[in-house]
Amino acid sequence: MGKAASRSKSLIRLNVAKVKRVQKASGAKTEVEAIEQALDFVIAESDSNRLVIEPNERFIKSGVEMKNVYRKLDRRWGDEKR
Repeated sequence: MGKAASRSKSLIRLNVAKVKRVQKASGAKTEVEAIEQALDFVIAESDSNRLVIEPNERFIKSGVEMKNVYRKLDRRWGDEKR
């Protein structure tokens, strides 16, 4: 959660049903706490996605060619090459 000094008052129109769902799902006592937890979750999820996407993009750009040495996927997807 953010520090009190980093908070500001804002007037934002939000869907009350969504805020209540977030509040119930997160176990937050107040709507403000629920919104802060939801924002923290989105930020953490974004960081997590970035940590997965960056190495994946490097792997794809490396040009490595993968072979199906066990040929198990060929049969499942209908490719009868052997």
